[in-house]
Amino acid sequence: MISLPRLYSDGMAGRPATKAAPPFGAKLAELRKLRGLTQPQLAEELGVSLDMLIYYERRATNPSADFVKQAATFFNVSADELLGHVVQTKRKSGPPSVLEQRLAAVRQLPREKQKLVLQVLDTFLRDAQQAKT
Repeated sequence: MISLPRLYSDGMAGRPATKAAPPFGAKLAELRKLRGLTQPQLAEELGVSLDMLIYYERRATNPSADFVKQAATFFNVSADELLGHVVQTKRKSGPPSVLEQRLAAVRQLPREKQKLVLQVLDTFLRDAQQAKT
């Protein structure tokens, strides 16, 4: 009789890790769990083998740039955040600027309307850049 690996509550096969995962792996696992995905499901979504995903979550201290970019895009986070880097941006105190207010309003629009606004903005910026030269 062949014995199959025991699945733990987070969908992880095999033995539990004996040491803490590197920051990248810990963040990757945290994001996966927040999405309610098992390791096999995330491996399939990202197009990597289950063994490779387990490696990234448990041991990888220097993940490939391509994988970091792919995972960051999938989870809609920055690569810095996924790698565990703390990025602090200086924000002025007080109410948001008029530009920030407009951007917030655009974010509330349906995707198709956002695309239209971006096309107009891109055209304006391109024309302004050409006028500089």
